[in-house]
Amino acid sequence: MNDARDEIRSRINLEDLVSEYVELKRAGRNFKALSPWTNERTPSFIVSPDKQIWHDFSSGKGGDIFGFIMEVEGMEFREALEYLARKAGVELANFDSKRSAEAAEQKKKLYEISALAVQFYQYCLTKDKAAAEYVLKNRKLSKEIIKEFHIGYAPNSKQLLRSFLEKKKFSLIDIRLAGLLNRFDGDLFRGRVMIPLMDPSGAPIGFTGRALKDEPNSPKYLNTPQTTLYDKSRHIFGLSQAKQSIRRDGFAVVVEGNMDVIASHQAGVKNVVATAGTAMTAQHLKSLARFAGDIRLCFDADQAGINATERTITLAQTAGVELSIITLDQSAGGAKDPDELIQKDAELWKNSIAHPQPAVDWIFDQYEKRLDIKTANGKRQFSTVALKLVENLNDPVEKEHYLDEISRRIGTSRQALVAKFSDVKQNQKPKRRTKIDKSAAKKATPKKELLYEEDLLGLAIAYKESAELLQNLPENCFSETNRDQLLEILKQNDREKLKKYDNYVKILLLKVDERYDGWKTSEVAVEITRLVQKVQKQHLEKQKDVLQDQLRDAETQSDDKLARKLLLEITKLNKEINSGKI
Repeated sequence: MNDARDEIRSRINLEDLVSEYVELKRAGRNFKALSPWTNERTPSFIVSPDKQIWHDFSSGKGGDIFGFIMEVEGMEFREALEYLARKAGVELANFDSKRSAEAAEQKKKLYEISALAVQFYQYCLTKDKAAAEYVLKNRKLSKEIIKEFHIGYAPNSKQLLRSFLEKKKFSLIDIRLAGLLNRFDGDLFRGRVMIPLMDPSGAPIGFTGRALKDEPNSPKYLNTPQTTLYDKSRHIFGLSQAKQSIRRDGFAVVVEGNMDVIASHQAGVKNVVATAGTAMTAQHLKSLARFAGDIRLCFDADQAGINATERTITLAQTAGVELSIITLDQSAGGAKDPDELIQKDAELWKNSIAHPQPAVDWIFDQYEKRLDIKTANGKRQFSTVALKLVENLNDPVEKEHYLDEISRRIGTSRQALVAKFSDVKQNQKPKRRTKIDKSAAKKATPKKELLYEEDLLGLAIAYKESAELLQNLPENCFSETNRDQLLEILKQNDREKLKKYDNYVKILLLKVDERYDGWKTSEVAVEITRLVQKVQKQHLEKQKDVLQDQLRDAETQSDDKLARKLLLEITKLNKEINSGKI
């Protein structure tokens, strides 16, 4: 597969690919642009044609053509590889093993079948008066939005689509694998308005069919079953149309229905997507987090919506996104969903989006409406639900805030809540490690605070004379393993081993070009010495933190002997830190 990557790289120039998304301007040997991920005013996004590498100084992201597509399109590596292979005209099957080649060929057929089905349904919509009237008059969809979402119509016929695809030389097995046939091998979708489901790049992978007429024994909506291409736990409807707006606006709105998405886009609010009902998954959040860290849910306020929101709060903590809830503005007489609200007044939908409520507060409000919190039983039920929710929050300050909020709502002392909070934690399943909070806090440390580590590595790579200046650095003194590994290679001055970290080395050198362009060798040596001392000091500070944790534990256990020993070691470290030698 490395050969396939190399072949794709040889056919696609990074600057040409990036220029499809941002406006590049020549800056010496490199190109510059405004970051596609942050709202900056001064360009800090750099593309190096020589190295075929990019780096965004404002967000800390960087890589090659594959890394760029993964970030900008929200794709996994395999998806980016297949997308760029199609763009470059590279047949991945020629580079895969026999089994992988067969799977790739099968996947290619399914994409072709899905694309042809879209065209077939679009054509059928133009030929069916009742379907066209339903879409244009009943649903009030414009021709532009119908075209943008490739909306079509599946005629009420047993095998019309199947016959069409078979004439295109596709086998019955392939059509079945594409999820387009029922258990009798007839057309799955009949008499339905067809809404294609697309991957993040805009390629069709399945369909949602909306019945033209509501019938008692027939589902209103029918979706493609699970296929090689379509996985509802990963798919986000409308993402290919919404991703640019999500990135520009800084937040994503998640609704329940596909028609809600389409209506919102027609109303000019385009940062809106949908999942399969209220079932948000970690993969959904991970995909959206690539475009924005602010996710706003518009779910029903029924028990299913509340339960879904509670699950999503926990997932959002892991994904590192801010979660809030949109409540529909009811000033126009009430609306059950965004589509209905938009039909009444699109401005009310925009106003609803602009005033979301933090997810935890929204959950509290919903339970407060359902429980009589003036009674002892109501207080008990409310506090039990609320405390379990608070326990899943990562930030200790946020936990403190919500403990006070629970106390205020039910009129119970904070001391009683803290006591119950301890019981809730003890009754929950033990976690695998006892120091999760500490490690989470370390992971949450902004990478920008540790950029000096990369400055040092970049300078050391660029200036071969630096090996001697690095010798005083201890092992594992950096915040990331790959940096420690690079440091050991540089200390040994074995530059051949740097090839293993090719892309990362190129990014570090690109940073050096930007930050230290024009510096004299003597100035660089002084800078390396300064950075070495900073790393040494940081390493000693980390050791001190560990010892202080151990000292607190020793004092808690009344181990005076160990406490005195640790105190001596801490004193020794303090002298070294403040000696002025580092």
